[in-house]
Amino acid sequence: MATGIEWTDETWNPMTGCTKISAGCDHCYAHTLAMTKVRDAYLKGVPVKDTPANRADPFAPRFWEDRLLKPFTWREPKRVFVNSMSDVFHAHFSIEMIQKVFDVMNALPQHQFQVLTKRPERAARLADQLIWTDNIWMGTSIEDMRVARRADALREVPADTRFISAEPLLGPLNDIDLSGIHWVIGGGESGIGYRPVQEDWAIGLRDLCIERDVAFFWKQWGGRTPKSGGRELEGRTWEEYPVALALGS
Repeated sequence: MATGIEWTDETWNPMTGCTKISAGCDHCYAHTLAMTKVRDAYLKGVPVKDTPANRADPFAPRFWEDRLLKPFTWREPKRVFVNSMSDVFHAHFSIEMIQKVFDVMNALPQHQFQVLTKRPERAARLADQLIWTDNIWMGTSIEDMRVARRADALREVPADTRFISAEPLLGPLNDIDLSGIHWVIGGGESGIGYRPVQEDWAIGLRDLCIERDVAFFWKQWGGRTPKSGGRELEGRTWEEYPVALALGS
C-alpha cells in the first residue's frame, strides 16, 4: 500500500498485530488504526493464537498468507516497509511464517525491504534459519537509552544494511554505539497525548551520525498531527540513505 511515511515507498503487511513492550509503544499508531479504521477488516482474520480473547482483539497477531504475493505485482523498484502494522519477529509468528516472508524478499532483489523490529534478540536467534539477501534492511526501534541494548542484538543479525528507528525519540541518544549501523531515522511523536521531542536530542543524534559516518534521516518533529511540526532541523531537511545501498545504485 502506498504510504505517507517519508522514508519508504510502500507498506506490505502479511502480518498484523503486536504487543506493547516498551515506552515507545505507548501511543502506537498501528494499535490505534487496528482499533478504529481497519478494525472490521482485521477481525475477519483468524489470530495465530486462536482464542476467544484474540478473536475479539483486532490487534492480536494474525498471519495473512494471501498478502504474500503482493510485492510481485510492483513493476518499479520500491522501498518497502515490511509489517508497518506488526512485528515480523513477534513471538506468535513461527519460523515457518517468517521464512515465507523472507522467501518473497529473497525472490525480489529489485526491491529494498525494510524490516523493523522491537525484538532484535529473536531476529538474532533465528538468523541462521533465514536467507539474508542484500535487499533486506534490518532495523530496530530505540526510543531512548533504556532500550539501547537492542543495537547490540541488531549487530548480531547478518544483514548487509542495519538501521535504527529513533521514533518516537523520547530522550537523548548521544551515547549510543553506532558501530555496525548504517542508517538512523529520527522523529518526534504525534497524535493525542504526544510526548514532545527536545531539539537538543535531535541535534545530538544527528551530530553523532555525522561523526560516525552514518546516514541520518529526520522524519518529523511531530505534534498534534505528524506534519504539524515540520521536518527541518537547523534549517535543512535531513533525508540521507546509506550511500552505497541507495535504491537503484
